[in-house]
Amino acid sequence: MSVNPIYHHTEDKLRQEQLWVKRAKEDPREFEPLYSKYHEQIFRYIYQRMDDKELAGDITSQVFLKAMNNLHRYEFRGVPFASWLYRIAKSELYQSFRDKKAQRTVNVDSMNMFEMIEEMEEDDSQINRKKLLEVIKLLKEEEIQLIEMRYFEKRSFREIGEILEITENNAKVKSHRIVLKMKKLFFKETKRRA
Repeated sequence: MSVNPIYHHTEDKLRQEQLWVKRAKEDPREFEPLYSKYHEQIFRYIYQRMDDKELAGDITSQVFLKAMNNLHRYEFRGVPFASWLYRIAKSELYQSFRDKKAQRTVNVDSMNMFEMIEEMEEDDSQINRKKLLEVIKLLKEEEIQLIEMRYFEKRSFREIGEILEITENNAKVKSHRIVLKMKKLFFKETKRRA
């Protein structure tokens, strides 16, 4: 699996980011580089899960407000600052779903669908893409989130673990189990349509 440079950092980038965090902890006006770097990424994460641009913008603003107000609690754990922001975003998004302000959507693009189908040892025909979408709709919210982070955002298991507040190994195991579950559902869907 290739690595997506949007979500992964070199040691130099991590050091630069930690310098920004240190400055922002001392002076909130110094939060701007972190906001500029991650605003669009966090917005896309939220928007892909609800498909309501205005509400996604509101929730994104709430995420950054909470991040600024709680920056003193942030601790570096060897992964990008975005992991902490994603945990906040996940919490805000779930709160919005609980409050019924947003409807959960599955928003995947074709290029990533090809990769998922390859992982499931199938060809990438239009019929199989439709079946895969049906399978994804049968998954629980937590399972969808893990699949999105691993296959669509191409995050490492370490970063997924950090975002979901589980161990890296647990992220691997859960991911493997979800793929196995998807394969079973996919082939069950194939047999049902036959």
